Amino acid sequence: MTACTDKADTPLWDRAGILVIDKPRGPSSHQVAAWVGRMLGCQVGHAGTLDPQVSGVLLVMLGNAVRLAPLLLQHDKEYICLMRLHGDVDKNRIEQIAAEFTGRLYQRPPRKSAVKRVLRIRTIHKLKILDNEGRLVLFRVKCDAGTYIRSLCHHMGLALGTGAHMVELRRIRSGAFSEQGMHTLYDIQDACNAVKEGNRTLLASMILSVDAAVPDLPTVIIRDTAIDAVCRGAVLAGVGIIRNDEFKKDQTVAVLSQKKEFICLGRALIHSSSLKPGETGLVIAPTTVFLRPGTYPRGWTTSCKEEKKGRK
Repeated sequence: MTACTDKADTPLWDRAGILVIDKPRGPSSHQVAAWVGRMLGCQVGHAGTLDPQVSGVLLVMLGNAVRLAPLLLQHDKEYICLMRLHGDVDKNRIEQIAAEFTGRLYQRPPRKSAVKRVLRIRTIHKLKILDNEGRLVLFRVKCDAGTYIRSLCHHMGLALGTGAHMVELRRIRSGAFSEQGMHTLYDIQDACNAVKEGNRTLLASMILSVDAAVPDLPTVIIRDTAIDAVCRGAVLAGVGIIRNDEFKKDQTVAVLSQKKEFICLGRALIHSSSLKPGETGLVIAPTTVFLRPGTYPRGWTTSCKEEKKGRK
């Protein structure tokens, strides 16, 4: 993860958000995130590192959205890969091996990897051969986070009896984020120039709210009077809740305002079946807060003893 600010200029963006960048081949993910941070003048981080020669979807988190990194790193990934075989192989045989490499696989990170080279298990959810011309094989793969496609190509080559290596790789999806929502570094620069000329619309349209990262989490809508206390770490009680999805005890939930602003992630202290919105009782303990204290006026209080009890 990278953090950087441009102290010489007024920040062009000062809130939490997510940018889906079309990372080019050449620079590292760290460099790309740093360039975005310098352009916007804000703290940034990236999730799901791509090797310098790999292109495609790179998630850059803005402001305190960097706290989403543990969640974003768990997302399934999808790639388009060009593999070169070291010998001639029948097309039907390539299809057969592709089917055999779907499922749970053992992998050891390549020597070029920055992580410890220990054996791990990753799942290939789908592997589809898109095209085959001579010794070049183009395929799409949907896999667990942390899957090494370079190693996948090597192992497929061994299974085919010819050997193989990865020629080119592009990430086309990370979790709910795909190529359709990507922006190039040139796009970001143009949007920043527009902000300096007084037009923030273009930049604002590119930056996603943090709730886009957790579309599958149950949500809880709370009263405006409860927001500031939650932003300051107070445990949310039933009196502050307007409505909610079903959730289990200890499950992570997304807490939103009535305007659908993402306030925080929280840990459910009870099962939703025991909750009656508007009644007393501690319900959700904030774990990761995204909205700044003071955004909403103070209007909801709880006793210190009750708050401390809920945090245990």
